[in-house]
Amino acid sequence: MKNKYKKLRLILGDQLNLNHSWFKEKDPSILHVLMEIRTETDYVWHHIQKACTFFAAMENFAKTLNADGFDTLYLKLDDKDNQQSFSKNIIHLIKKFGIEEFQYQMPDEYRLDQELITLCDELAILHQCFDTEHFYTSRNELGDFFSGKKTLLMESFYRAMRLKHNILINNGDDPEGDKWNFDVENRKKLPKGHKPNAPLLFDNDATEQYNRITEAKIRTIGSIEPAYLQWPINRKQSLKLLEYFCTNCLHLFGTFQDAMHTDEWSLYHSRLSFSMNTKIISPIEVVNAAISCWKNDKKNIALNQVEGFVRQILGWREYMRGIYWMKMPEFETLNYFNNTEKLPDWFWTGKTDMNCMKHSINQSLNYAYAHHIQRLMITGNFALLAGINPDEVDFWYLSIYIDAIQWVEITNTRGMSQYADGGIVGSKPYTASANYINKMSNYCEHCKYDKNDKIGENSCPFNSLYWNFHDQHKEKLQRNPRLSMVYRLWDKMEPDLKSKVLSRADYYLKNLEKL
Repeated sequence: MKNKYKKLRLILGDQLNLNHSWFKEKDPSILHVLMEIRTETDYVWHHIQKACTFFAAMENFAKTLNADGFDTLYLKLDDKDNQQSFSKNIIHLIKKFGIEEFQYQMPDEYRLDQELITLCDELAILHQCFDTEHFYTSRNELGDFFSGKKTLLMESFYRAMRLKHNILINNGDDPEGDKWNFDVENRKKLPKGHKPNAPLLFDNDATEQYNRITEAKIRTIGSIEPAYLQWPINRKQSLKLLEYFCTNCLHLFGTFQDAMHTDEWSLYHSRLSFSMNTKIISPIEVVNAAISCWKNDKKNIALNQVEGFVRQILGWREYMRGIYWMKMPEFETLNYFNNTEKLPDWFWTGKTDMNCMKHSINQSLNYAYAHHIQRLMITGNFALLAGINPDEVDFWYLSIYIDAIQWVEITNTRGMSQYADGGIVGSKPYTASANYINKMSNYCEHCKYDKNDKIGENSCPFNSLYWNFHDQHKEKLQRNPRLSMVYRLWDKMEPDLKSKVLSRADYYLKNLEKL
């Protein structure tokens, strides 16, 4: 009997793009395949919501393709023919169906890119790689843009991308509002009594996915109630979430994008990162939707709101991807401060007396989500001040968040958060004492530790650890112009007080598990 399929197309779990050119025309000789495999479930301890949502979105995508007339094979975790790796399954399917050509889209993770390149080198059939048709930029565009330059300043890249794609540009080359960046207006604390609009949540049944994961005894973290997914798992839901954000959140997104509050986990954030990182929706349509909403309602939506949102996507998201492909694989080994400490166990349980850490971690365990300031200035800030090994920090962030895929995770954690790259991503380490945390949140109001104390028994650990960090790394950091004020204040501090601050920090560092 003549083989039906001539080509095999692999679709990864973060390549769920129904608008890809692969799906413009139906070809009965092509078999599309998606896989649930142990090599992807086991490389970190994924949050149970993350694992279930990925599987649910993948399965939904496969069913949609089949319903649209595209022959699609979905290998479930417990399928008897599943050999639990991309390479082994592909080789098996090529033999089974007599495939003559293997096709795949460019992976966004370095390890998968290398695996598929190696596989193709070993295959005795034709093979072809396609672009994912998702990002504004190519893999190498940022590297080409900064070729010959000493620093990789995100703001320069962001402005160039605004001009290239004609986004928020007015009268030729001028930015809307005559300013490129409105970040100074986007640092407000949530006022007392202010209640943000409730987040839009979905009610997706993930019982089957949950059962497959638990029956396979895959190690996960976090909670799920009960096998209920609030996250969008298909294009219709993702577009609904985008519309909800534009209509109900965009008008105050910028103003409160850095705010934190014990009663609010979503605030005015879009929570579209999972949908974008799995390519269910594209950054282009997200940016265009936000700008269109702003243009149609300038009376209620100020420019700083939409510019701050655009900068997160066209700026940071594209920039971080460019850094990833420019600096991998060396990037994942960088450890500028030679930090070696183990992550405290309470990072996995949330059982700590530090209210800011307890709230941010428990929120992450409950929702698989925290916004960028909670990640950068609470959990990330603490890990840096405590001297945690960046390998452990990467593992935690890659495990716990719904949107965590290495290309976007490691550049933000090992780079921006931990300064383990020595300044490739950030112009200085992002460190802060309790003063900043109190300025941007209500976390300090009911905390065991005193935000105003540096040296007492119940002094906020962030205070002494902050000064200890800068003292410990003075040789590497004191010539950084953005830290000149910090070192002037430290040098002016009375010797006795400095000694007590360092002594308190030493106590906390020796007792991290007890904080």
